Amino acid sequence: MAQLSDDCFAFGGALLTVDAALALIAERVEPVVEAETVPLAAAAGRILARDLVATIDVPPHANSAVDGYAIAHADLAADRETVLPVSGRAAAGHPLDRPFRRGEAIRIFTGAAMPEGADTVMMQEDCTVESAGETGGENARVRLKPGIRKGANRRHAGEDLAVGAVALVAGRRLRPPDLGLAAALGCTELPVFRRLRVALLSTGDEVREPGTVLPSGAIYDANRTMLAALLTGLGCAVSDLGIQADREAELADILATASAGHDLIVTSGGVSTGDEDHVKAAIERLGRLDFWRLAIKPGRPVALGQLNGVPLIGLPGNPVAAALTFAILARPLILRLAGAAMAPPLSFPVRAGFAYRKKAGRREYLRASLVRDGGDLVARKYPKDGAGILSSIVQSDGFAVLDESLSELVPGAIVEFLPFSEVFGS
Repeated sequence: MAQLSDDCFAFGGALLTVDAALALIAERVEPVVEAETVPLAAAAGRILARDLVATIDVPPHANSAVDGYAIAHADLAADRETVLPVSGRAAAGHPLDRPFRRGEAIRIFTGAAMPEGADTVMMQEDCTVESAGETGGENARVRLKPGIRKGANRRHAGEDLAVGAVALVAGRRLRPPDLGLAAALGCTELPVFRRLRVALLSTGDEVREPGTVLPSGAIYDANRTMLAALLTGLGCAVSDLGIQADREAELADILATASAGHDLIVTSGGVSTGDEDHVKAAIERLGRLDFWRLAIKPGRPVALGQLNGVPLIGLPGNPVAAALTFAILARPLILRLAGAAMAPPLSFPVRAGFAYRKKAGRREYLRASLVRDGGDLVARKYPKDGAGILSSIVQSDGFAVLDESLSELVPGAIVEFLPFSEVFGS
């Protein structure tokens, strides 16, 4: 199991911008998982460990894009119709069984290999068959219109992929079309990175398991269920370590055990500096802890550290802050550890349907829904801003992102919109 350098997460400074944090991750974090080979059918959602290079042309031969007649373009008259004998037939999987001869037309069907020497296909809708024997015979003829360009309706060998081309780049999370492309190259297995093994736990004496009796002053654990689903969606193998009480020694034992069999530890809650926040002290017993004070809202400092060389992410306890810091910071960090190429989520500009004031120098992520107003997309802010209001995410479509330079947003101004599907989807 690979380890990170001891000072990987070290950062000396007051507030860290989101862009600076992502740049540090790209610069300092390396994959901690090794490669393995899996059957093609089991590769969906996995991260490709090596470039997949085409060893054959796709398609392997020139073929027809339509049903029609294969001809040599030089046999056509430029200013009048041409009549040619139909003296052969080619279908998908059944190529013409003899050499092509100039001055003839071959009945051809979509996907059939082009006869060597034929370079153009006239669609059957643009042809007139002059006898019933369209697939050959002494009386079979077809009338072809003038004006078709040379090479029309012909697909070239290697048109999709040529031998030697990189079909799939290492670090790509494999989707169903990627597997289809690999199959088109004749692959039966692919080299992928092993799944990142993640230990997940929540902390806090007030946190209870859903389905149990809820004492006065207690809350049900929403974060662990949410984070487990997010981690699974990223292709991680998650070990659920449950809810751990605010006991420093017990936490240290749990974390030490987790570090022995996992590639990453994710915690929720207990990472502040209060008297009952014992995660910090427990981690420092076993390794190193760095707090990244991000210039974002919502979101308190995120704890990043290492226990026996195994990285740890300590997320805030408030569920919206946990979801946001996971989406913006933990998600790219996890994908990087898992061997995935760094790719920022896609956002797009929309009109603001609300007014808002904020501190300059801090990036804020407002929960918002999208509505159509004429031809425009308009973002409407969720009415409640609290970091503990998880329903604000459930009832919204994404984050309206207000960058560090902005201090006041007016209705109608352009604002960047980050869909939840980009950061909470797979």
